[in-house]
Amino acid sequence: MQSFQIKKNEAGQRFDKYLRKLLSEATSGFIYKMLRKKNITLNGKKADGSEKLQIEDKVTLFFSDETFAKFASPSLVNPEECSGSPKEENGYPYVPLEIIYEDADILIINKPAGMLSQKSGPDDFSANEYIIGYLLRQGSLTREELATFTPSVCNRLDRNTSGLLIAGKSLKGLQDMAGQLRSRSVQKHYRCLAKGWLPAAQTAEGWLKKDGAGNQVQVFHTRQPDSKYIQTGYTPLTYYMKAETPEGKGCLREVDSASIAGRTGIFTLLDVHLVTGRSHQIRAHLASLGHPIAGDSKYGDGDVNRWFRKYYQIHAQMLEAYRIKLADGREFEAPPGEAFRRVLKLTEKRKE
Repeated sequence: MQSFQIKKNEAGQRFDKYLRKLLSEATSGFIYKMLRKKNITLNGKKADGSEKLQIEDKVTLFFSDETFAKFASPSLVNPEECSGSPKEENGYPYVPLEIIYEDADILIINKPAGMLSQKSGPDDFSANEYIIGYLLRQGSLTREELATFTPSVCNRLDRNTSGLLIAGKSLKGLQDMAGQLRSRSVQKHYRCLAKGWLPAAQTAEGWLKKDGAGNQVQVFHTRQPDSKYIQTGYTPLTYYMKAETPEGKGCLREVDSASIAGRTGIFTLLDVHLVTGRSHQIRAHLASLGHPIAGDSKYGDGDVNRWFRKYYQIHAQMLEAYRIKLADGREFEAPPGEAFRRVLKLTEKRKE
C-alpha cells in the first residue's frame, strides 16, 4: 500500500489528472479500473476521478510494491535514472545559479550565454533541470512532489542570449506568470549593440516567417503568407565608434551623437522593448532594418563579427534580457554581462 497527501502544487486539479502523473507508466484504462475496484481511494472513499483535489486530501493505492514500481513515475522509483550525468545525489544536475529574485512561487535567474532555457533533445541539460536541481538541493521541492508537479521556466531565451529567466516554483507561480506573459502584461527589455546609427526611439513593425528546418526566421516589411505580425520597440542609449589604440589595436570609443554625422564604424547601444515576442525577433528584425547585432552569426554582418572576434573574442550575439517589469509593478534588472562589461565598460548600477 502507498499513501500520498495532496500539497498546494497538486490541489485544484482533477483526481484523474493527478493519477496520470503519479502513475505515468499506466494506461488510463488501468487507472479507471483501479478506481472502480477501490484499489485507488480518495480520503478512504471510492472515487471516479472527476473530483477536484484539495490540500491535505489523502490518496491511497492498494498496490503491491512490484505493481507500484511498474506503473509509477520514474522519479519516484528510479531517481538515479532521471537525468543522466552530471548528477547530484537527487538525480538532477546542480550548478550555481545567479538568483535575481525568489519567493514561494517564482524564481528569477540571470541565465548565462550558452545555457539552454529548455531541452531541445532528450540528452540536453537546460535551465529547467538546473532549477529543479537547485530547488531539490535547497529543500523547497521533494522527489515525491516532483512526480506530480514540475517547476518550469515561463519565458525562453536563445541559447546564446543571456539574461533574466522566470521560473514557476509552484502551480500558482506557473499559472500567474503564464497569464501575464500571454496577456503581454510583462514588460521585457533587452540590451544589445547594433551596427550603425539609430538616432531616435522607434517602434518598428514587420512580418516574421519561420523556417523550421533551418531554425531561422525572416522578417518582411509587408505581409507574407504564413507570416506573423511583429512589433519591436527600441531606444538608443549610447553611441560608439571604431577607433585605434596607440598600440594599433582596435577598440570601441564612446562618442557624442552630435559628432556622428558622416562617420563610419558607428554602433548604437539599444534598449529594446518587445511588444510581440517571436522566435529570434530582435535579432532578425534589427538585421532586416540594416542594423544587425554585433557577434550574431545567424543574422549578423560577417565583417563586423570578424572585427569583434579579432579584438574582443566575441563569439555570440551581444544581446541580453536585462530588465523585466511584472504586472504588479515589481521590476528586476540583471547586471551587464561579461561581454558588455569588457567591450563597452558597462558597470552595474549602484544600489542606493
